[in-house]
Amino acid sequence: MDTMPDSKAMSLRFPDPAQRAAIAAAAKQAGVSMQEYILSAAYDRATAVERRFLEGFKSSMARSGAAFAAEPSSTDPGAEQRAAEREARRELDDQERGHAA
Repeated sequence: MDTMPDSKAMSLRFPDPAQRAAIAAAAKQAGVSMQEYILSAAYDRATAVERRFLEGFKSSMARSGAAFAAEPSSTDPGAEQRAAEREARRELDDQERGHAA
């Protein structure tokens, strides 16, 4: 629970008293201060936005890679090299997922 009185805590101003009451009730139910509840919600939203951006970026990279793979050129490394690169990329992705967990 919050051991710090509101007067010494972060200044929180809500134009809508019902909004303040709802947040206060949710924070109390979660067993945290209003400040912690609000900061936690802001952090959760920011990380959700980041995850969404990264998913879109990876999808874009995959589409770009597919477009380049579909058009072989004189600098095309060949099917064997592309397969090795895909395998290396899969291994890196697996390692990243392992670190994220």
